[in-house]
Amino acid sequence: MNKEITESNKKILLIVLIAGCFLSTLNQTLLNVALSNLMDVFHVTAATVQWLSTGFMLVNGVLVPITAFLMKRFTTRQLFISSMFFLFIGSVFCACAMNFGMLLTGRMIQAIGAGIIIPLMMTVILYLYPSEKRGSVMGKIGFAIIFAPAIAPTLSGFIIEYVSWRWLFIGLVPFLLIVIVLAFKYLMNVAETTKTRLDIASVILSTIGFGCILFGFSKAGSKGWDNPVVITNIIVGIIVTTLFCLRQMKSNDPLLNLSVFKYKIFTLTSFINILITMIMYADLILLPIFLQNGRGFTAFEAGLLLLPGAVINAFLSPVTGRMYDKYGAKPLFITGLLFIIISMWGVIDLTESTTYLYLMIRTVILRIGLSFISMPLNTAGLNALPRELGSHGSAVNNTIRQLAGAIGTAVVITLYTVQTTSHASELSMENENIPTMQLAKLASIFGSSDAYLLMLVLSFVTLIFACFMPKKTAIQKNVIKKQ
Repeated sequence: MNKEITESNKKILLIVLIAGCFLSTLNQTLLNVALSNLMDVFHVTAATVQWLSTGFMLVNGVLVPITAFLMKRFTTRQLFISSMFFLFIGSVFCACAMNFGMLLTGRMIQAIGAGIIIPLMMTVILYLYPSEKRGSVMGKIGFAIIFAPAIAPTLSGFIIEYVSWRWLFIGLVPFLLIVIVLAFKYLMNVAETTKTRLDIASVILSTIGFGCILFGFSKAGSKGWDNPVVITNIIVGIIVTTLFCLRQMKSNDPLLNLSVFKYKIFTLTSFINILITMIMYADLILLPIFLQNGRGFTAFEAGLLLLPGAVINAFLSPVTGRMYDKYGAKPLFITGLLFIIISMWGVIDLTESTTYLYLMIRTVILRIGLSFISMPLNTAGLNALPRELGSHGSAVNNTIRQLAGAIGTAVVITLYTVQTTSHASELSMENENIPTMQLAKLASIFGSSDAYLLMLVLSFVTLIFACFMPKKTAIQKNVIKKQ
């Protein structure tokens, strides 16, 4: 195969993978705005409807640790086409759902497909591209990963308001079919498969461990930290996950190779990944709460406010990818975190008169900061590993992201709830004649400000970690030595 054909095949492969990743990420975030509408449609409570998000996250989370095994055992074509079929079948199930149980089943089937796409794509890039070109390629992928959730709230709000919730799934079906056809025609395999044995005990331990932790933290925000279900799940999850980790360290062929943490740069980027994911997920849930509860905006208006920042983030991703290849991770991380700190500083003193435009500009600043970090962070971590550990590094990265997202969301919702209750009590004592609606709005505004103060502190902590990142020359020497 000559070089030109190889390069054109790489481009086709990348386009097909990015299209699949875009649809997977879009599907994952489309329902966030639609939950209250689905409560009315299926006559279920908030706690029940939340399973459409929680269940998706749980299936996704427990699947991620076994992706490294799947990538060794099956070909790129088999895994990608299978994941697209799961997304397709799940979408059809959801579109035809006659009751909530059927909708939830379809959502779980979708999650099986979505769980493997991003780890698979990261591993393919490690095989196809040398370390000095991965930044720009990851930047292009970042466009798909970021642009999908960018348009999801607005698109979902529009569909719910003007069409029918079923079109959230019907609309995905033809695009999924197109990607499946393209994959059959153009997708090639990038790595050899091996007849590796699946460690069933490790699968059981990881499923119970990660599943319980994710479930416990996802319920902490609504039920409270002192709820027996929350405490039991988190404790069981931590114990079982510890047993899983000990088993991986002793195994000759681990399900999830934890030796990736022997590489200092990977470990450092993992810490930064945890903190950035917590900040990002917390903001995604806290800002709509403030806009709707504190200011009385509709879900569609809240989605529109998030749109400009997220679109800018998506379009900046390829640019920051090229900057990573040129300058390395450290200057990008520090620049990004300065933007994030400014954006958090701007919302620690929210009031009734904080304007829609001000919040939109602040969200644009936050998203510019995230664009300097998100994909360069993945690239820097995976570049620190030898190629044979790439799939394990990708699986570890995604497991960390799932856990950090659940923990960040739970902590912020709990802080917001506690502080809102406290402020409501103080305000009612100070002014007994204050109307109930006004009291609820003010308490929500003050509670949001307190939660953003925590996120500002986390941003400063992340900046400290980023300062320990080595310069580009030191990383290059490390890559040469590793190879």
